Amino acid sequence: MSLPYFFVPGIDGNLVDLPEETARHCVQVLRMRPGEQLSLTDGIGHLYDATIRSAGKRHCTVSVDGVQMEERVARKVSIAISPLKNAGRFEWFLEKATEIGVVEIVPLICQRTERQHFKAERAKSILISAMLQSKQSWLPVLKEPVAFEQAVAQSGWTQKLIAHCEDIQKTALSHFYNSNDTQILIGPEGDFTQTEIDAARFYGYHEVSLGLTRLRTETAGIVAATLLINHD
Repeated sequence: MSLPYFFVPGIDGNLVDLPEETARHCVQVLRMRPGEQLSLTDGIGHLYDATIRSAGKRHCTVSVDGVQMEERVARKVSIAISPLKNAGRFEWFLEKATEIGVVEIVPLICQRTERQHFKAERAKSILISAMLQSKQSWLPVLKEPVAFEQAVAQSGWTQKLIAHCEDIQKTALSHFYNSNDTQILIGPEGDFTQTEIDAARFYGYHEVSLGLTRLRTETAGIVAATLLINHD
């Protein structure tokens, strides 16, 4: 059986006081006691072996017994995606994108975005839970919401793609599998406007097709992430 696994940012030194919520879960829910072992990650690639040294209802101190650095996924993918009117669907996307191994998520405010705000702390909590559940040690970077024009003008990704529903000739996503450094733009429920598509093209984004059917925003994001990261 694998050891209990927790996220603890900013680990420094051999003795670590777990955050209160993590300590409470460890001691009161899992009923762990001094001498028992667990695993920790700081979300930036470090995986720690640790042992509980002292435990109370709201505190838990552990000693770090060893650390190893885990490499990030070879194919780095950024998904710049419009927040959705239905918050639950956007949260589903955040969870699944993390499990797949996306390295960056950019909430993209487009002309047709209906919901421009989301709960950042709740979103981060979802990312952390998904990272731990999928036994990863890298937490995706969740950017602040950014206007479409600013996002495309400032993107520093090597390969830049945009998926939209306009009925024009687009290139299959499989033609762009060779790059290990990709950002793809996914639009809102009403799709990107022609002005946005033209702007993306101006800044070097290639128009791509994700298949034969019209996909919901959150589905398109997951399909793109899966194909770009896990293709053979």
